[in-house]
Amino acid sequence: MKNLQIHIDVSSETYLKDPNASELGRMIVSNSIELIDELGFETFTFKKLGNKIGSPESSIYRYFESKHMLLIYLTYWYWSLIEYKLVFAITNLKSPEEKLEKSLKVLIEPIEEDALYSHVNEIILDRVVMNEGLKTYYIKEVDEENAKGYFKTYKRVVQRISEIVSEINPNFKYPHMLISTIIEGAHQQKYYAEHLPALTDVQQGQDTILKFYSQLVFKVIAK
Repeated sequence: MKNLQIHIDVSSETYLKDPNASELGRMIVSNSIELIDELGFETFTFKKLGNKIGSPESSIYRYFESKHMLLIYLTYWYWSLIEYKLVFAITNLKSPEEKLEKSLKVLIEPIEEDALYSHVNEIILDRVVMNEGLKTYYIKEVDEENAKGYFKTYKRVVQRISEIVSEINPNFKYPHMLISTIIEGAHQQKYYAEHLPALTDVQQGQDTILKFYSQLVFKVIAK
């Protein structure tokens, strides 16, 4: 994967002008990731982003109608990346148990920067989604935005892994509930490890979260 260059497709519903099609657009995306990580989403503004990239605030509004839509774009991009990594990891595997193990690793293990995307730091984006991702759909307009397809890549990731769970145990009734709980729970445990360590058992330098959720999943779905 080191020498591959792939394109992550993001729904045109999430932006006014494709940021991937221009140098300024790519600067907006890359610097917004860094600035949201640095300041937090509540404090982040287009004015501060414009100051960072040396461009008028109005130029950012030509790409995104609001900072909420920018966050939607970033999370859409993130889950498209996870979906790509997931498909890449399990292609040609025959055992559903092995496919599930690989899938959980993709979901839970820290993302490593692999230089596939010159304008996106995947490590920082992973942290932004962990810290801010819930804000994309814990809003009153969630049903309307869901109907527009803003969350379809996230839902596709859950669906793909739920199908593997059902392949292992067709009688298990809650595959989607299980996988969405694992995703959100893993993000929460990473957050706890960084900020509220008394709430978790994560041990630095060990894949504690992956081991915990792998054991949990396979025990829960055991026939």
